[in-house]
Amino acid sequence: MTTIAIIGAGSGLGAAVARRFGAEGFAVALISRNQGRLDALAEELGKEGVHAKGFTADVRNPASISSALEQATETLGPIEVLQYSPLPQKDFMRPVLETTPADLVGPIEFSIYGPVAAVHQVVPGMRFLGENRGTILFVNGGSAVKPGRNVTGTSVAFAGQAAYAELLHEVLGEEGIQVSQLIIGGRIIAGDPEKDPDVLAGILWDLHTRRDRFRYQVSED
Repeated sequence: MTTIAIIGAGSGLGAAVARRFGAEGFAVALISRNQGRLDALAEELGKEGVHAKGFTADVRNPASISSALEQATETLGPIEVLQYSPLPQKDFMRPVLETTPADLVGPIEFSIYGPVAAVHQVVPGMRFLGENRGTILFVNGGSAVKPGRNVTGTSVAFAGQAAYAELLHEVLGEEGIQVSQLIIGGRIIAGDPEKDPDVLAGILWDLHTRRDRFRYQVSED
């Protein structure tokens, strides 16, 4: 059994992705800051037949991300798919003229240092699995491709993450490791034909299995 590690796992998109990949036989490593919530989600998924376990990490602390992913591999099996999708903090989103250098520290730690640490931890294992197995999935809001004047921190940091992801797509693609980015404009909305968590989970599954594109964008609002 191989594993999908979901960094930023919660009861919305993270749970939907866990169910989608779990139905295909993946073990699921749920990673976020709150162990209690992770345990509750893992228990809920377990009742539905998904083998899931929670591991705590703070995405602004690269060492904790590396440690959580290492524990996940040891506990559940090799990580075949990594999803980086933590929800940005509200204080990252300030108007451009009110944004100071200090205001950008958190967003950059969150959206650049975090994924770089995660990628360095999982790529050796993906190489070991062989070509056309490993996948790295980035999930971002619309400001990753169209900056917003009132959400400066995420606009700047998501743009950096998008550049990093595209470079990974180019380089790791040569080794048979897929790197893709899902852009979701606006909020995730239960029941929406485009932005329901289950619909988005299906898109992420397709990005992993079809391995034919870098970016998929859902809605621009």
